[in-house]
Amino acid sequence: MKNRFRWLTLILLLFVLPASAADKGTVLPNVVVVTTGGTVAMKYDPASGGAVPAVSGRDLIAAVPGLEKIASIETMEFSNIDSSQMTPELWRNLSARVQKLLERSDVQGVVVTHGTDTMAEGAFFLETTLQSEKPVVFVGAMRSASDLSADGPANIFNAVLQAISPDAQGWGVTVTMNQYINSARYVRKDNTTNVQTFTSGEHGYLGSILGNEVFRYNNVHIKKRLPLPAALPKVPLLTTFPGDDGELIRHAVNTGARGVVIEGAGAGNVNTEVFRAIQYAVSKGVVVIVGSQVRSGGVYALYGYEGGGSSLVKAGAYLAGDLSPSKARLLLMLALAQPGMTPEKLRALLDPR
Repeated sequence: MKNRFRWLTLILLLFVLPASAADKGTVLPNVVVVTTGGTVAMKYDPASGGAVPAVSGRDLIAAVPGLEKIASIETMEFSNIDSSQMTPELWRNLSARVQKLLERSDVQGVVVTHGTDTMAEGAFFLETTLQSEKPVVFVGAMRSASDLSADGPANIFNAVLQAISPDAQGWGVTVTMNQYINSARYVRKDNTTNVQTFTSGEHGYLGSILGNEVFRYNNVHIKKRLPLPAALPKVPLLTTFPGDDGELIRHAVNTGARGVVIEGAGAGNVNTEVFRAIQYAVSKGVVVIVGSQVRSGGVYALYGYEGGGSSLVKAGAYLAGDLSPSKARLLLMLALAQPGMTPEKLRALLDPR
């Protein structure tokens, strides 16, 4: 009887132990999906004749087949607006919300669904202000939820997969669309309608996602971080053009701008009238950064004529380095909000090394 009992106990253990191990294996990583709106959360509206916000965060997740097999998903609805309506103040609030999520020990990463029009800038704002090494993946769609072959579900699946992948750590904030992973610093939207819209230019992609696997190409070498301020100063972005008389710069200075970012030509050059307007701004204590309209390369102190990069630096302006003018504007807003910001510290923030 005793032997029979021992054999029965052993058989039960053989069945129970594997089941327990399997149960432990089903503990999935926790990812929070923060929804802000954008095309990914829109459907076609016959009354307006176009796509409008219509999909909740839960609906977005429910439309992604297989997501529940790779991660435990929480959703947080931050907003449901087109990203053309985004503001630095909204990104400030979004950054504060995401930071609290990242501080939770049970959260492995955060996915932010966002409209593509200003996604590159939003990702850069959070990259600069978040104080965490956990992954934050910005994702969206170029086709609405009611379009044929909507790209939102696949993009969201890949974003969650990236957030939990051991091969995708250390990148900080990324923009991940159409299987490609971009650094928040360099990513730009390059096509108004095509699903392959985000690229990183000469800096290249960080990686790609294929067959539920992350392929790593590059590391992130530049991370310039600043504490999240309580308020942001007025900093307009102005594009210069042939025949520009600099009046828009003077108007910005005279109406309370604390800084101005100029989208210059070539390697960061402006005409003589704009140069004199920049001199005026600097004389009034307004910080001026000059970037470029050109997609690749950077801005440098190469030319010495009035309006050339070298003359601008001598006049007290700063060069944007390899940052796009729109991202240089956000960085300047954050920098000016910091107590004790000095010219040396600002130059270090703009230095692309």
